[in-house]
Formats: sequence, structure tokens, C-alpha cells
Amino acid sequence: MADIDIRLAGPGIHPPDIHPPDHDGNDSPAPHPVQSVAALLKVAHAFKVFIPEVNGGIPEVMRLLAAGLAGRCRSEVLVSRVRGAGGSELVEGIEVHRTSSLRSVWSMPISPVYPVDLWATARRVDVVDYHAPFPLVDLAVSLWFPRRTALVVHWHSEIVAQRRILPIVGPFIRRALRRADRIIVSAPVMIEQSPFLKPVSAKCVVVPYGIDVGCWAVPSDAQRHRIQEIRALHPRLIVATGRLVPYKGFDVLIEAMRRVRGDLVIVGTGPLEEALRRQIAAAGLQDRVTLVGYLERQDLQSLLHACRVFALPSVEKSETFGIAQAEAMACGRPVVNTSLPTAVPWVARDGIEALTVSPGSAAPLAEALNHLLDHEDMAAAMGRRGRERAEALFSLGSFLDRTFDVYRQAAEERGRRHRS
Repeated sequence: MADIDIRLAGPGIHPPDIHPPDHDGNDSPAPHPVQSVAALLKVAHAFKVFIPEVNGGIPEVMRLLAAGLAGRCRSEVLVSRVRGAGGSELVEGIEVHRTSSLRSVWSMPISPVYPVDLWATARRVDVVDYHAPFPLVDLAVSLWFPRRTALVVHWHSEIVAQRRILPIVGPFIRRALRRADRIIVSAPVMIEQSPFLKPVSAKCVVVPYGIDVGCWAVPSDAQRHRIQEIRALHPRLIVATGRLVPYKGFDVLIEAMRRVRGDLVIVGTGPLEEALRRQIAAAGLQDRVTLVGYLERQDLQSLLHACRVFALPSVEKSETFGIAQAEAMACGRPVVNTSLPTAVPWVARDGIEALTVSPGSAAPLAEALNHLLDHEDMAAAMGRRGRERAEALFSLGSFLDRTFDVYRQAAEERGRRHRS
């Protein structure tokens, strides 16, 4: 597998999971008339971290929204530093304010000034889009929030890994949800499975995440040549992508590869990298399993088109959607995912676009991977259905339009209530 590691790995200067869509593909949102600066809806995205300090997942959704709605919203971002002094800067043209942080505990920055900065930010914008979870926002909203400002809670995930703090932060979360004007979720199952969302389900709006399907689906001529090279070298290739963190289940996938007749490439970096490399070496899988680190999007796209199967082996509810599997579906790849009580098995459905197995168990994961590798016609049919589903449900244009509609409606209703 050294060929993939050497020839596709990028310079490694960026963390994983950022695959910014270039908006030139045929799935790009239709252009909207650019309004005057005074007429733009002012939106602040509030979360704990942002690019380039931390990439992937929620920071990428924030980046997509701030950049994609530039003609309709004047966006800014309020986050904390992971550790160290704060400051303001432009990141890819986005106004970003970072508060100082003493340190991070359980993946949460300890930033005493964050609530004060959030209050100041909320007073100068029309909408705050709180990308949950980040308990400091819940605390700040519970203590005070300007009446004239709309609050949209973008509910990305429950608190899972740090659930021990729920008895402390739970009351603040509920108060923030009661204050919210709208709550955005990526799939209906998130409402059904959440004890926090059920009491406020009337406020919830389902807006699936979006990707630039056209750009992912159509490789360039140079990429087509590289795809053929990879297929010739690795005819039974499996690809997985994501941060190398426990909930992604890459240790289970590596264990499954003992039983799989094929090769595996894992794209991404993270704190478990060295542990996973040791696991690969201990299992004697160095010739068939490769960690390639960060890849530029065009290289990841080539890998996805070259592989036979995409694997999403996540083991915790922290994996609420799996945008990576939507990207693979746009490339026409069948998926093996896990039966988490989240949107994961809804994005790619068992027996239609995917084979879905129990999370955390290597044996059924290996069986599903071998089945798709051994049955090319079945895999190809799943891949075709996956691309159709990505085009129908997960387009970037629809994601941007529907999210903007939520902002606009929340701001208008909040304005009417404030004036009355």
C-alpha cells in the first residue's frame, strides 16, 4: 500500500476532514442577487472552535454556511481558542473572533470570558446560530440573552463522551432550548432519540446537511487517469475517512481487516494515529492497511472513485450524520455503516445504499465488507442508488436555502414579538 501513501498524501499542513467544495460543479447553489450591506441579515455562528485550529465536522458546517450565504447574510463566528490568548482575524474571508481559553477539559475550552463576548455579539446581530453542543453557550443564554435577537440552535449532537457532566449542564441546555426560536436537526431520528428535543419538538426543523454533489460525482481527466492507476494496483480497495478519534471506530475496522480479502486506506489525522499504527503493525496488516493522513479534496475524490466500498464504522452517538458517507455516495460508492440511533443509517439505508451492521463488532463488519467486494453487481447497484439519494436529499444548494429560510423566519418572528 506504499504507493497510495506516497503518491496521494498531501503535504500534511492541514488537519483532516476539511474537503471544501469548490462551487463550480453542477450542484452549486443558484446565485442570489447580492444585497446591500445594510440589507444583509446579520448572523453570528457560535461554537467552541473553528478552522484552522480545529477542522472537520461542525467547524466545516459553519464554514459552508458563512461562505455559502455570503450574498444573503453578513456572517461572523464566535469561538474559543483551544488554549491561549484570543483575538480576531479573517479566515477564508470570514470574520472570526476567538476568546481566550485557560485550557480544554473533556474537549471543552475553559473560557471565562466567552459568555460576555457572546452577549456582546448577540446584541449586534439579528440571529445567533448556536452550533450545539457547547455548554458555555447554554450557560450564557440561560443567564441572559437580548430579547430582540433570534436564537437558532443547530443541534448537531447530544453530549456523549462527556455525559458525566449532564447533571450539571442539563438544566442550562433545557433553558437554552426553551429560549430558542428554531432548532435545526439533520434528520427526524434526532428528535425521536433526544430527551432534550422531545419537549420542544414543535420548534424543530429538519434540514439535512449538504454537499456539492456535482463536484464530487464528476472527476477531472487527470483524476480519471489516477483512478485507473489505483484500481489496477488495489482492485479490492476500501476507503474510510474521518478524524482519528475513538467514536469513529477505526480500531474496529482495522480488527475487521484481519478477515477481509482486500486493502484499506484510512484518510485523516488525530490523537489516535500512533495507537492505530501500532495496532496495524501488531496485526501484521502493514501491507494491506494504510493511514495516509490529510488529503486535498481532489486526492480524496480520486480515492473514493477508485475504491470498491466506503466504510463508516462509527461506534458512538457522536456520529450523528456521517457527511463522509454522503460524499462517498455522490461518488457512486456503496457504504458499510453502523446501526447507530442517529441519522447514520438513514443517510445510507441498509439493503438500498448500504449494508448496516452493529457498531463495535469486527466480525459482522468484515462479513459486510467481503460481501460487497465479492458481489460487484450488487455493490454497483447500491452505488447508483447512493448517488441518486445524494442528488435528491443532500445537495449544498438545498442546505443553504433551507437554513437561510430558518434564519429569516426566526428573525422576522422575533422582531414582531419584540415590537409588540
